[in-house]
Amino acid sequence: MIEATGVQIIVKLLEQQGIKQVAGIPGGSVLPLYDELVRSSIKHILVRHEQAAGFIAQGIARTTGQPAVCIATSGPGAMNLLTAIADARCDSIPLVAITGQVNSYLIGTDAFQEADTFGLSFPITKHSILVKSPTELLQAIPKAFSIAMSGRPGPVLIDIPRDVQLAKCQFEKWPSPGKLEKSSIRFSTEGSELDLAIENFAKTLAASKRPVFYAGGGCNTPQSAKALDKLLQVYPMPVVSSLMGIGCLPESNKLWCGMVGMHGSTTANQIIYDSDVVFAAGVRFDDRATGIVSQFCPKAKILHVDIDAAEVNKILQSSYHIIADCESIIPAVTQRLRELDNLEPVNPWLENVQKLKQKNITVENKSKQKTNNINPKEFISSVPEMANKAGISPDALIVTTDVGQHQMWSAQAFPVEKPRQFLTSGSLGTMGFGLPVAIGAAFANPDKRIICFSGDGSIMMNIQELATLAEHNLNVTVIVFENGSLGMVRQQQEFLFNKNYSASIFLKQPDLITIAKGFGIPAVDVAENNEWYNLAFPKNGGPAFVRCKIPQEENVFPFVPAGKPNIDAITGLN
Repeated sequence: MIEATGVQIIVKLLEQQGIKQVAGIPGGSVLPLYDELVRSSIKHILVRHEQAAGFIAQGIARTTGQPAVCIATSGPGAMNLLTAIADARCDSIPLVAITGQVNSYLIGTDAFQEADTFGLSFPITKHSILVKSPTELLQAIPKAFSIAMSGRPGPVLIDIPRDVQLAKCQFEKWPSPGKLEKSSIRFSTEGSELDLAIENFAKTLAASKRPVFYAGGGCNTPQSAKALDKLLQVYPMPVVSSLMGIGCLPESNKLWCGMVGMHGSTTANQIIYDSDVVFAAGVRFDDRATGIVSQFCPKAKILHVDIDAAEVNKILQSSYHIIADCESIIPAVTQRLRELDNLEPVNPWLENVQKLKQKNITVENKSKQKTNNINPKEFISSVPEMANKAGISPDALIVTTDVGQHQMWSAQAFPVEKPRQFLTSGSLGTMGFGLPVAIGAAFANPDKRIICFSGDGSIMMNIQELATLAEHNLNVTVIVFENGSLGMVRQQQEFLFNKNYSASIFLKQPDLITIAKGFGIPAVDVAENNEWYNLAFPKNGGPAFVRCKIPQEENVFPFVPAGKPNIDAITGLN
């Protein structure tokens, strides 16, 4: 028989699961776990705020595709973690959050630092567990990892009372690690129904004159990207994506037409409007992508593949749908297309799309401000070249963003070439996301250079994590666009609220360069150093901070105002 305490079980099972790092902050109800962690092989990342612990775990999970772990104490610690957990739920990111809870006999007594973590987390997790005995941990932890990564990924929370952590139990053997279970996909399309759906997908595409492939986060994995590439070799068609789908096809591929939606490319929004068939893979037709739903792809038959049955026919009615993962369905459709006798490329459509794409590039170039100010999109698109000048290959770059104008400029302009290279908060749109996610990505990818694009509004949300960044000397370059405002809010007030800039302009601006240096991070202002890239991308590794001042009047275009279809975007010229 094996005898172990609750915390010994937790640590052993985390090690068995392959966890190398956990992020968190200790506190009274989770101190037993921290006492055991120091005797383990797991590296602990001490953050300065629990929200950052959740986002660091996201940085690890988003780049590896595997569940990552964060830890918080009871009460305020767990509640600070909830925003990052909700963000993971919205973007389908696999996390396991472990929270301490007050002693079992104190639950419900309003004890010190007591909060109903289980109840608070229930609506924003894929699954929540309140553990009542150490024996339960033997099932709860492998189950948490399995649930987090199986089907549509998401966060799982395990709330563990302090006395359960310290209690001992006996058992015969250690359980097997939690693993990915494709059979856990609920309501999956199988058997003859699946065969028929694949047949209908292939025949509908073959009969199409204006097909478009629309990729979302569910298609943005290395396996799905390879499958998409093979599909396009057999049946070339233009590809657009949601914000979460950026990276599924290299930006350099001539079939790539950009992101759709409120700040999507003019080409992407126009061709999906003109399409007669949309192959929608791993997308949920969210409001920022579709605009007015009836005007998104009004003439198109929709072929929808999604791992979550709840997303099919929720917003737009599909002609045919399959409940499954993209990486298995796209190859099956490709194979069926190969077998069709009448398959012909839609050359006139492809030629028209290329002409439209070139026309819009020309228009966008003409619309750039003819001033001495830095153009954010030009600057962002040049970053790989600047990194290359400093001796860092563009292939070694991973990008994270905060939320706001800089996020959209980055999505529009950074040349993303592969899956998991562009990490951003999509559905929840959480300011403060970028820096801690960059830290997590750096821990998981020590051979890469992580670039965090932020704004002077977003960076203040988790700026304390510059201390964590400096402490671990990570390969992270933070680039902040400073315009003295909450840029996206200010932009919407300009166009939608008659330039009534209510609470969007900062009346006092801190010196971000001095702040970064105060944390021990080398910092440079782009306007003051023509060779800023040498400091931004240090040859010996380590962090760097870059400030890039831009005018408040610099807006994100295209911009689709609320209540307008995507094809009626404001472009900056109209």
